[in-house]
Amino acid sequence: MDKFEKAEKICEKTGVSFEDARAALEACDYDMLDAIVWLEQRGKTMPQTASYTTADAWQPTSADEMSRAQSDYERATSRPQVSQALGRIWEVLKRLARKGIDTTFVVTRHGNQVMRMPVLVLVVLLIFAFWFVLPALAIGLFCDLKYRFEGINPVTVDINDLVDKAADGVDNLKRDVKGEDF
Repeated sequence: MDKFEKAEKICEKTGVSFEDARAALEACDYDMLDAIVWLEQRGKTMPQTASYTTADAWQPTSADEMSRAQSDYERATSRPQVSQALGRIWEVLKRLARKGIDTTFVVTRHGNQVMRMPVLVLVVLLIFAFWFVLPALAIGLFCDLKYRFEGINPVTVDINDLVDKAADGVDNLKRDVKGEDF
């Protein structure tokens, strides 16, 4: 071991400065043990204490820390985040808008098409002009208008069948009021 390494070792063991360790080594002819005793006699070393306990001194290992970090990560990612929830809502709204544009509301009279519009337009009109649009649709039934939805697949209840039954009911009501048989 060279002089520099000896001075570093004394600094490490005693807590003195490098200059003090070098001075002690020079005073003791580079004998490390004598240099440490020389420093202790002059009160330059830090008091060293030693203790021992039989208590369980559990220290987390890196494996424990990694498993804890993994469980924290899984817990954090399992909760739906606001942005994820908003993303799912946005996707549902896009699908509904696409379906509202692809599906059309058709108005016919005596087999001739009078009007055709996307269902989305009808829904917007119903929302903003409910008191005008709904009575106009009802009055249209009395004026022999027929309503159909095109571009949809029949679900459990076919909407077009319901609309046809409503139109037939209005026709029957008109016959009863006029007292005629068409």
